[in-house]
Amino acid sequence: MESPLCPPDDPCFRLIETLGWHPDEGPRRAALHLARMARSATALGMPFDQTRAQHLLDQITGPAPLRCRLTLDPKGVLALETAPLAANLPHWRVVIHPERLDADDPWLRHKTTRRALYDRARAELPAGSDEWLFLNRAGQVCEGTITNVFMATDDGLLTPPLASGLLPGILRAQLLASGQAREACLTPEDVHKAPALYCGNSLRGLIRARLCSHA
Repeated sequence: MESPLCPPDDPCFRLIETLGWHPDEGPRRAALHLARMARSATALGMPFDQTRAQHLLDQITGPAPLRCRLTLDPKGVLALETAPLAANLPHWRVVIHPERLDADDPWLRHKTTRRALYDRARAELPAGSDEWLFLNRAGQVCEGTITNVFMATDDGLLTPPLASGLLPGILRAQLLASGQAREACLTPEDVHKAPALYCGNSLRGLIRARLCSHA
């Protein structure tokens, strides 16, 4: 069946994968990142040369960790940008965004430049806050602007299911596959009562977070 998605009429549209490069191991979780880009390219009918993408990542060198941004345009042209990777803050202060996500929006499943809501939200973070948490229209926790959400329990981490409306993050996929995390619908009340809350992505890993009232 033909995919309902296609690249928008935007010359700047790209698929994106953001990952960390480290001198002692190279591009972290590269296989998972390239597999996700391949899935999205297939869903949107975009050509993708995975061997070429791997070659670009393999050429990265340097004495210190780097932030790598791999992009793919609708014609199949790949580009790679790198920049120094700054150290993580020890914890983040997160607040709930007033706008609700549509859990059925298929674009939430793909990492692309089609992210005006998230970019606008990050530009409007309240002073002293580091991340927004988005809820869907049913009031379930979805994701942050650049992170997935994880809640600690006695049995490991819980993270919202894709059906709640969120990006299938690479760190999230790794934690699910290893059994360190499992999916569960979460509410703000669940998060408030959690022994520990984390925001995380492949670039930054897990970052301890605290849910606060809107500033």
